[in-house]
Amino acid sequence: MDTACVTTPFGRRPMTLALLAKHRQAEKASTDISRNKWKLFRAICEARTDLGVSDRSLTVLDALLSFYPSDELSASAGTIVFPSNAQLSIRARGMTAATLRRHLAALVDAGLILRKDSPNGKRYARRGRAGEINDAFGFSLAPLLSRASEIEEIANRICAERELRHSMRERISLCRRDIIKLIQAAQDAQIEGEWSELSDRFRSYLSSVPRRPCLDDLQTVLNRLTELRTRIVNILEEHDNSQNLDAIESQNERHIQDSQTNSHFESETADVLTEHRLAKEASGHSRVADNGDVKSQAIPFQPSARPHVGLDTVLRACPDIGHYLPGGTVSSWRDLVSVSVILGSMLRISASAFQDACRTMGAENAAIAIACIYERGGAINSAGAYLRILSKKATLRQFTVVPMVASLLKSAERARLSSVR
Repeated sequence: MDTACVTTPFGRRPMTLALLAKHRQAEKASTDISRNKWKLFRAICEARTDLGVSDRSLTVLDALLSFYPSDELSASAGTIVFPSNAQLSIRARGMTAATLRRHLAALVDAGLILRKDSPNGKRYARRGRAGEINDAFGFSLAPLLSRASEIEEIANRICAERELRHSMRERISLCRRDIIKLIQAAQDAQIEGEWSELSDRFRSYLSSVPRRPCLDDLQTVLNRLTELRTRIVNILEEHDNSQNLDAIESQNERHIQDSQTNSHFESETADVLTEHRLAKEASGHSRVADNGDVKSQAIPFQPSARPHVGLDTVLRACPDIGHYLPGGTVSSWRDLVSVSVILGSMLRISASAFQDACRTMGAENAAIAIACIYERGGAINSAGAYLRILSKKATLRQFTVVPMVASLLKSAERARLSSVR
């Protein structure tokens, strides 16, 4: 049976070059192509906007497919259906004859079906003696097979865009809820911030969205809302950090005292000889009693960037810091400052905390402090807060890095003696 025969229309309907091209395209359908007609119909429903057909036209196409005897639409089995207008109207939910003709013409114009008119314009089939259909006149479904891949591709793209649109709308809704509740919480807690300006910006972002936004519009507003939410969260986190700073300072107060009181780093019970050597390197101020006993003096705070401890002494106290430089060794104060930046990032010390330390202690002394904090490892819970406290004490001239280095040298010496034993 012919599947896509070029047949001129019956009656007053004219033959056009576009109609001839559609016939030729339908003829290209391979005989081994097959599709489940209802799955293909669902794909057409998804792609109906791009295909240029209405829902009423799809109702007529649904009725035509119901006259195809098999669920598997195949070119080898024939693609002609030949229902009468009366039967087609019944399966098209009682559609009138005039409406049927209009939507059948729309399906032909959309390139989804073709007419194969008989000599008298009637729809019928000629059968052989065995009952097989030798020839049929009616509507050809061959264009559905020839355009099956195109239709499925359009449907998949539309489904993907719909899912992406739904996902973006969900994310926008979450951002809207987060922004509203975070701003309200900040205002209830009377936290200082530009909340009125942020609220106005939030409303302007929402008012800029059109009533029927495209994907680009949704992506733009989502990016703006995400950035606004991130800014609000950062403001609240900075507020929490500033509130917790005093609490952290009080928790570590027993570990950080000034250089003349008992503390973990600044203990008067540290090794007397080591303390004397470090003091001599830092300022040259030391004295020896007449009876030969060595006594150390406290090193006064120096507001300049001059290191309080020699570089070789720092490297003995913190032997592992050189591994983070490309060369593997620290050979100058510039190298020590460079590696302190890397250590600060590992210890999650903020840039502002590092800058405060450099401003109050000097870059070299701040680098020494960070190296000592790194050498302490897990003994310090919050390295950033700890460094801020040291900077504050350095501002009050209550802190130097000498006792920190001395304590680490003493710990290293004890570990060495224990391993020897």
